[in-house]
Amino acid sequence: MLKPPRRSLLRLAATGLLGGRAASAQLPPAAAPQAVLPDSATLLMPGPAGSGAARWAEAAAAGLVRALPQAVALRATVLGGPDGVTAANRFATLQAGDGRTLLVLPGLAAHLRLVGESRAQFAPEGWLPICVSWQGAVLAGRGLWPRSRGETLRLALPAPEAPETAALLALDLMGIEAQPVFAAAAQPPEDLVARGLADAVVIGAPAPLPAAAALGLVPWIELETPGRRDLPQLPSTAAVPGAAPRLEAMQAGFAALRLRAALMLPELTPADTVAAWRRAAIRWQEEEARQPSDAVATLVGAEARATVAPLFPAPPAMLAYREWLLRRLSWRPA
Repeated sequence: MLKPPRRSLLRLAATGLLGGRAASAQLPPAAAPQAVLPDSATLLMPGPAGSGAARWAEAAAAGLVRALPQAVALRATVLGGPDGVTAANRFATLQAGDGRTLLVLPGLAAHLRLVGESRAQFAPEGWLPICVSWQGAVLAGRGLWPRSRGETLRLALPAPEAPETAALLALDLMGIEAQPVFAAAAQPPEDLVARGLADAVVIGAPAPLPAAAALGLVPWIELETPGRRDLPQLPSTAAVPGAAPRLEAMQAGFAALRLRAALMLPELTPADTVAAWRRAAIRWQEEEARQPSDAVATLVGAEARATVAPLFPAPPAMLAYREWLLRRLSWRPA
């Protein structure tokens, strides 16, 4: 049998190679791989049904489901009370990394863990925020800021373990003489100012400036968290001096005050599933932006991650805050 000349073999090989390239060039481009989402998921949220956190969770769930690339049945399960600790504890035990369980976490749950509440048995540092409902926070009072030296400022607070108490820590770090005045159970701290029993109060609200004006108070200073400045016209707590653990504790308190709710996925959720939920959150945010605003900020992406991060400070900051609560207010968790 005769072998073809070497030059012919090279020519055939080249023809075959070019032909293969031409054929592949005519093939339609491969479709981008779609993220694999579960056909159903559970949304754990704090009670009671109809609360502010529950209403936001329901709106967020409906918006996200509309924006997902495939149909997902998202079923809401209400657990525990409005502080969110029961729901967070259950979420911590159910983490399977399959994207089938999401959590609505209010700021109060994170703050109770910060102060050492024994019921808070969850470790949230690795949880993945999808979107966040965020509000403003100011210290407001009668008269002008800064206060005169030597004058004791009476600060109305709901309770020692409330996130608003971080404002008292900020005043201590600024060297301002302050006396806490605690409201009775179910009594709004603003009542103490209205009755002349306190000079200032912490206002956490979607629109804190109009809220202060409605009370006849002057907004003094924004209770700022790292990377989030909402009221640049006011002085800020960003310049408060002090050691890092105390500053981190103060910022954790402010973040808990300003966080209305965060929608979380477990730490081990696959990256493509997380990305699908986050893309849906962006579409929902765009949808919300076209609606009449109620001044509540819905944050997604890097903004959501930046606002949630201060909620979970390192152990030295948690210890510093608990020691300060014990020394300053003689308070320790039950």
